[in-house]
Amino acid sequence: MNNTLLARRPWKRLALIAWLFMWAPAHATPVLVVDADSHQVLYQDDAGVPWYPASTTKLMTALVVFEALRSGEVTLSTPVTMTGNATKQAFLESGLTLGRTMTLEDALFAMIAASANDVAVALAEAVSPDEPTFVRKMNEAAARLGMTGTRFTNPNGLFDRNNYTSARDLALLGMEVDKMFPEYRRFFLASAVTIDGKEIKSNNLLLTRFDGTIGMKTGFLCASGRNFVGLAERNGKRMMVVILGATTERERNERSAQYLTQAFNGQLPAKAGLVESLQNRTDVAPQDMRIRLCTDKSAAYEASRNALYPMGLPGQETYLRGEIPAQVHAIRTWATDTTTDVPVPVKRPS
Repeated sequence: MNNTLLARRPWKRLALIAWLFMWAPAHATPVLVVDADSHQVLYQDDAGVPWYPASTTKLMTALVVFEALRSGEVTLSTPVTMTGNATKQAFLESGLTLGRTMTLEDALFAMIAASANDVAVALAEAVSPDEPTFVRKMNEAAARLGMTGTRFTNPNGLFDRNNYTSARDLALLGMEVDKMFPEYRRFFLASAVTIDGKEIKSNNLLLTRFDGTIGMKTGFLCASGRNFVGLAERNGKRMMVVILGATTERERNERSAQYLTQAFNGQLPAKAGLVESLQNRTDVAPQDMRIRLCTDKSAAYEASRNALYPMGLPGQETYLRGEIPAQVHAIRTWATDTTTDVPVPVKRPS
């Protein structure tokens, strides 16, 4: 629709403006910035609104696995095998097939850095008798952490209307993982992995472009938009940012870096109290971003977001100024007999 046509048909112009206003980005997606040491909220917008977590779900999967490691239920050498249930997960980049096996240590790198959905399920099955039992542990941990606006239905964050969280809850989760398991921070620092020689890069560009970044997890679904739970440290200060529903990776990365920069520079004064004092919204359902991000409406919505957040576009300021060497973790897998994972044939009826 060009400007001449809009001028001749003002009702269409009004309709377009109304549509864009209805999806006004300033009120569409949650943001939360927290001082990770004091838990003081430095900035928040709709931090208690429910949202689909996508792969940020894997932060809870990691926490449950870390707890199993600490209790001695498993070790970093425990084998993690790709089962039939694991290999049927959607959006697979790992290239792993039924029976391929890796150590639990390598599986954590694959799940966190490469965001491998299949490996997340295989990890769950390695730590618990089955996936539902593991998911129950995820929800028990969420309740223990005070994540009152969260419910998990799977270990990888693939779309399920009953799998939801909030920026508030994700901040609590991220800070807990970092505080309780400092020995496992290295899993969040890898900017890429190779699985049997195939490289898969992390979607967390801040790891190589924003000085001080130490994690944590990105996520994307058409329904959720682009999510990020990030943690960075400078001059003894640790700051966390949670952004949910970003439109493009550029927007997600630049806005995250901008908020972190402002936090470190003291430009976001603590005025909203502790993150624990934020209230989750139980009166609304998670927004579904699919119409805005994955349909023919996407171009108009993206243009409105680009106008609101131009950082990093040609000729615009960028907050991603670092040049940090990539940390690449190499993973090697081996074959394991999986005959127990194959259904027993049923005798043909006579």
